[in-house]
Amino acid sequence: MKITDLLKEQAIRLGVSAKDKDEALQTLISLHDAAGNLSDRAQYEADIYKRESEATTSIGNGLAIPHAKSAAVKEAGLAVITVPEGVDCQSMDGSLSKLFFMIAAPEGGNNLHLEILARLMKLMVSEEFINQLLACKDPKEFLALVDAQDEAQQAKEEARRRKAEERAAARAAAAAAAEEGAKAPEAPAGEAPYKILAVTACPTGIAHTYMAAEALEKAGAEMGVTIKVETDGSGGAKNVLTRDEIAACDAIIVAADREIEMARFNGKKVLKTKVADGIHKPQELISRAVSGDVPVYTHSGEASAADSGDGESVGRQIYKHLMNGVSHMLPFVIGGGILIALAFLLDDFSIDPANYGMNTPVAAFFKTVGGVAFNFMLPILAGYIAMSIADRPGLVVGFVGGELARLGVSFGALGGGISGGFLGALFAGFVGGYMMLLLKKLCDKLPAVLEGIKPVFLYPVFGVLGIGLIMCAVNPVMGWLNTGLTNLLNSMGGTSKVLLGAILGGMMSIDMGGPFNKAAYVFGTASLASGNYDIMAAVMVGGMVPPIVIALSTTFFPKKWSADERKSGIVNYIMGLCFISEGAIPFAAADPLRVIPSCIIGSAVSGALSMLFGCTLRAPHGGVFVFPVVGNALMYVLALVIGSVVGAVILTALKKNRA
Repeated sequence: MKITDLLKEQAIRLGVSAKDKDEALQTLISLHDAAGNLSDRAQYEADIYKRESEATTSIGNGLAIPHAKSAAVKEAGLAVITVPEGVDCQSMDGSLSKLFFMIAAPEGGNNLHLEILARLMKLMVSEEFINQLLACKDPKEFLALVDAQDEAQQAKEEARRRKAEERAAARAAAAAAAEEGAKAPEAPAGEAPYKILAVTACPTGIAHTYMAAEALEKAGAEMGVTIKVETDGSGGAKNVLTRDEIAACDAIIVAADREIEMARFNGKKVLKTKVADGIHKPQELISRAVSGDVPVYTHSGEASAADSGDGESVGRQIYKHLMNGVSHMLPFVIGGGILIALAFLLDDFSIDPANYGMNTPVAAFFKTVGGVAFNFMLPILAGYIAMSIADRPGLVVGFVGGELARLGVSFGALGGGISGGFLGALFAGFVGGYMMLLLKKLCDKLPAVLEGIKPVFLYPVFGVLGIGLIMCAVNPVMGWLNTGLTNLLNSMGGTSKVLLGAILGGMMSIDMGGPFNKAAYVFGTASLASGNYDIMAAVMVGGMVPPIVIALSTTFFPKKWSADERKSGIVNYIMGLCFISEGAIPFAAADPLRVIPSCIIGSAVSGALSMLFGCTLRAPHGGVFVFPVVGNALMYVLALVIGSVVGAVILTALKKNRA
């Protein structure tokens, strides 16, 4: 695949004057539309803005690559603009974005948009090349420059591939010669093992992963140091490091902002750092790795002492471990919860009220499949919390502890008793993880001859035994706490329950996807398992309000907003109705003192009204698409409308008219 195969001359506009990011995005979307790449411009625009709300696509060095994988794309393509004055796109390095490549990729099972993005990253690693593109005055000249750079890059990759094949053949020949007792053939010149290895990974697994890889490879070539870089991207690991390469190298650079497979580096010199250092300090990293001033990595689940990232507080570490469990748990909760909700929608209550949800074959199918998925919620949560703390040995301990919590197993009720619920699973995850760290430290004192049986025998056997004893001892307490919390929530009525709804709804708007928002959402999903469906209803309606507040204000009070803000505001109707609170983030970031309080009040009103009206929700996500399974749906819609209007009126009153 070549970049110029996806880029048409009519989709390039040079020397654009854009006053802000929104105007630049609208220009790029128009170019895609004019090039015939889109079947539905409005849908593609919504998908682009949704992606922008998740994280910045401005890479740095003046480059931005907004992208979306959308059902509205009928033909994959690129659109390009240059903005000589630059616009602020919240770039990670603080620079203004001047060169924009917008990727349009069709929806489907492939990862074409990731391939395009990776390809662009490799081409644009050179600041000199970016400046050459910015200096272009004609689309034909622009295309010619990109094509030449692309061909040079592909030639470099082909040479790299051949080199790797020659290395593999040389190793195979040496192994065969060793088996026959013959003298190993001499390696060709330049075929020594890689001196330095590296792994790059960023949280999204897209842009910065490949930027860091290309920067390290380029710096290695300039310094005369042989280096191989594995990219651990969202499309899977590429250019994977082999066991022989790891054994033969001098040191390994891990430039990553998330967890990667580290067990393979046990006993090697490993320099752990941020992915940003891989992009901006490649020479420094390689020089340090070559010097040997790097600690030896011992795989025991703890962070390497060589990590150059900022030190994290205990609270931050706990939050990261919790979010690792929650992020893995949510697909099970959402998938299972929505199927269970559909079962109630499709069933006939009059057949057998006591068996509601299983009365008809169709309903029984949805309820059974959804229940299986939903029942994984607590083991998954505990398992991935423990794994975040203690690496892979923690996974089995967390899974077992979470399932024991779900079943309520104790010494007095080995067949199962009162479930420890969400609290029990949290306890199992954290205690199991830290217990495994202690177990691994104890096992470090064993003779080296037992090293091989630690992960396959000692860790799982003693880990599972340990968490079993702990959970059987504490499950009665956890079950009591869980039952007490459930009874408390069930007993709440009138003012107290309305107040709870207001607090949870307001929390959904404080940071719109941050810790407060996630805390309220996790509380709502945990309450589903306890049968408190009114809490989830209040949480979701509170999260739907912020984007709708923005949309209503920009639609009905246009004098308060700029033309670009009014265009972006329309997309927030879709965001809000789909329960995507993050749609309001750009507006909140631009004017936090007015937008955030208005949204908090609107969300609190909706959450309180949802509780007051007795609305319930068995599905943990879905927005307007799960309204058919909402209990008291008409009043739920009314709660959403009232809260959104209240928030919009307050926001409009606080905003001044725009010139």
